[in-house]
Amino acid sequence: MTQQPDDLHKQIREHFSNMYADSLVTVNNATYWLETGTKNLHIVTNNHALLDEFNGQQDTFAEHPHKTIPKTPHNAAALRNALTYLQPKPLGLSTSAGFGDRLGIATPGHASALKATLQTGTRNVMPIFAQQSIREMTRTNRTAQNVMDDATWGTFESGWQQGVGADADHLKTTTDIDNCVAAGFSFFTIDPGDHVDDEAEHANTSTLQQKVTQLPWNDLDSSLNDFKQRYASNQTQLETTRLEFTQEDVLRAIAKYGQALAHVKRMYQHLLNTHHAFELEVSVDETSFPTKAIEHVVIAQELKRLGVTFVSLAPRYVGSFEKGIDYIGDVEELRKDLAVHAEIARVFGPYKLSLHSGSDKFSVYPLIVDATRGLVHLKTAGTSYLEALRVIANADAALFKQILDLGHERFEKDRKTYHLSCDLANVPTSKQVSDAQLPDLLNQTDARQVLHVTFGSALDAFKSDIMQVLANKENAHYHDLHTHFVKHLEPFTGSQQ
Repeated sequence: MTQQPDDLHKQIREHFSNMYADSLVTVNNATYWLETGTKNLHIVTNNHALLDEFNGQQDTFAEHPHKTIPKTPHNAAALRNALTYLQPKPLGLSTSAGFGDRLGIATPGHASALKATLQTGTRNVMPIFAQQSIREMTRTNRTAQNVMDDATWGTFESGWQQGVGADADHLKTTTDIDNCVAAGFSFFTIDPGDHVDDEAEHANTSTLQQKVTQLPWNDLDSSLNDFKQRYASNQTQLETTRLEFTQEDVLRAIAKYGQALAHVKRMYQHLLNTHHAFELEVSVDETSFPTKAIEHVVIAQELKRLGVTFVSLAPRYVGSFEKGIDYIGDVEELRKDLAVHAEIARVFGPYKLSLHSGSDKFSVYPLIVDATRGLVHLKTAGTSYLEALRVIANADAALFKQILDLGHERFEKDRKTYHLSCDLANVPTSKQVSDAQLPDLLNQTDARQVLHVTFGSALDAFKSDIMQVLANKENAHYHDLHTHFVKHLEPFTGSQQ
């Protein structure tokens, strides 16, 4: 894919000492690299048409045209056009990992960790460096294009050339889809949670009958009688497990998820009409109750019947998957739950099981890799922000204490969209902790969760200060991200570090 003109590269390295070494690359007789500090892009090439695609200042280097190019949306798009490996594409059934980045500067650390684990691993893992939910975009005051462009620059800086995806996460409206299509995302996670009827979980027989009768059967291209007939056998054979269920079980499943399935169909059809290359994930993990095996079967079979093609599905597993901490629950019960869900995904797919709120779930990773045989997608987000706070705790105690106290102030409001078990009373205020004790708060469950969910408030108040500290401590930031994500990725790559 790339050319390596040693003489030119040597001259560039000698003359431009302030560069990211891994970014230096020659493709189609054009040499590119990224400058440290300013983060300016540089291109040396005799291809004037290519240089004209970028906005910047042109001069000469080593008797070749040379352009110094600032980081702008226009130039990010031009870079993706020139270096096509930076363009997000569908990743298919490859084992994959999503790296949420609330600040837009974590990708080089993520890529470094992935490179390290792949070097010693036995399984390939494809990355999604651009990943952010609409909820997080709102709280961070970012757009889909911001997320895409930041990931582009970070991927280029890291020298990653093995392909990427881009996850438009937890989409709920067609407007969300349109914004993310325009930005070039390739992986669309549809969240129909607002259309899931949790009351069906414990509804009595008469209420259940009323619910299924009132479902939008036309939108589901079916009827209640046809649905009953499809599941009349009361059993389905998986690989090693025979699922047995009653008619009430399947009626409860469609009562719970019928509206959600109709919504997914509408969103999928909207995506098809964009004529954009994409793959779909369906997420029902943010519901009130764990997804039963028969519910998973009904979701998978009905989506397939409706012509909805999806590459991964995120059930709600047993136990508790809270933000920023390890799994809470019976690990053996989870092992059994994952095994059944993985069998369903292979029998009715194949498609990947997706692990949402996947950050820091170290006890879960070996279980889900084993159950899925690598048909798995890991999704992480806020843990990268917490690693940024770790750098700040070590480098700027005063700023960290302000963030901590704001977390106390904003926690009860900011926690409302999250399922958490932390107790604010267990988190000290700035007056109750010494500067030396601050970094250890990032190792404590209650403090991690409080800081995790108040990120939007912290960025509203202190973003410029946060970004300045991280720019000054960039190497430490990348190092902490590398170390943290190696731990996440080792079970998925089969790495033995």
